Order: sequence, then C-alpha cells, then structure tokens
Amino acid sequence: MKRMSKRVKTYKSEIDSEKAYPLDEAIELLKKFHQVKFDETVEYHANLGVDPKYAEQMVRGTLSLPAGTGKVVKVCVITSGENVKIAEDAGADIVGGDDIIEKIQKENFLEFDIVVASPDMMRNISKVARILGPRGLMPNPKLGTVTKDISKAVTEFKAGKIEYKVDKLGNMHLPLGKISFDNDKIKENFVAAHKEIVKAKPATLKGVYLRSLYLSSTMGPGIKVDPSNVIL
Repeated sequence: MKRMSKRVKTYKSEIDSEKAYPLDEAIELLKKFHQVKFDETVEYHANLGVDPKYAEQMVRGTLSLPAGTGKVVKVCVITSGENVKIAEDAGADIVGGDDIIEKIQKENFLEFDIVVASPDMMRNISKVARILGPRGLMPNPKLGTVTKDISKAVTEFKAGKIEYKVDKLGNMHLPLGKISFDNDKIKENFVAAHKEIVKAKPATLKGVYLRSLYLSSTMGPGIKVDPSNVIL
C-alpha cells in the first residue's frame, strides 16, 4: 500500500474535504499549503452535469482573465498582406503565411501556444489540421482564433485570454494564474472564470448543471468552494 506523504497528511488534517469553503478562505488555505520552490499554477475545477458526446451539451469557448495568466503566451499568426505588419505591431511572436504552414508540415514546428489566422489562410491551414487539431491548436472562428481583426486577437491572447473546453467526463479545468498572485487577483480571475462557465450552461440541459467546484494548485490540495459565495 502506498504511504501517505507528510504533506498530504497535513492537508487532510487541516482541510475538511466535505466542507465547501467561502472563496476568500479557500484562497488563504491554498496559499498556506504552498510548499514547493516553483511558482505553482492556480486552477479552477468544476464538474458539470453535461454529456459532451451530444453537441448541444458541449461547453466550449474563450474567456479573458482580468489579472492575466502569469504565463508568457507565444502567439503564432498565419496571415498575408498588410496583416503581417499588423500582427507584428500587435506583439505576435511568430508571423508568416505559407512558410509557417510548410514549416509545421515538414518540421513539425510547434513552438507556440496559440495560432491565430486570417480567414483567407484557412484553406491552406487545413493541410496541417492533423498536426494542429489533436494539440488544440487548430484555428477556430468560435474561439476567436480565425478573425479579420488580427490586432485585437493577438492583444487579447497575450493579455490573458484563454480557451476552455469540458472534457468527456464533464470536467472543466482552467488555469487562473500563479500562486504568487495576490489574493485579490486570484479571486478576480476565479470569479471571471466561474461567471463564464455558468453563462455557458447549455439551454437544453435538464437537471443540475454545476455539480462541484474546486480551487487547487499544481502540487497543492483541492479545496471545495461554495458556489453561492462566488459573486457573479
């Protein structure tokens, strides 16, 4: 039988797994148990009463975290013409057209976190859909990554706009920034994320939508949060 670490024993002795904590208290607890040397990612976790195998129950979209993610996001823009300079001026890390597509295709080049594309390039980008798709990098109009407004898209993704998608078990996992953020920033991001997930409830869903809500960090405990305490 696997032995329980001293750290986990401490979690279990000081955190009531059955209790749903007010958000402020949950954040305090999470900070208290930050014991590793790296800057952990703070995470939002929710279990939703949806069945994603039905298209009308898929919960997916984008949201902007007001305090950012604390992560340097590398944005690749695939476009043409005057949009090349627009993308560069907006702060895109990688900008190009067919040359980028060819590099992805021949060299499996994937040194970026987000791909933004102008509509005129989508036919050519389809050549690398099998490479980008499984990694969640394929541009999609519904996610704001296929757009005519390249400057806005680059600015938003660099500033903290993230994609979200429920998994096949109905779980939603989102990064909320870093443990080094002050409490107010973590709270601000948590509330923004929760507001978006609640708003995304499928219109056809019957029964309970939000089954559970947790706050955690990379190496820290999962702390149950009281949804009624989260101001929307």
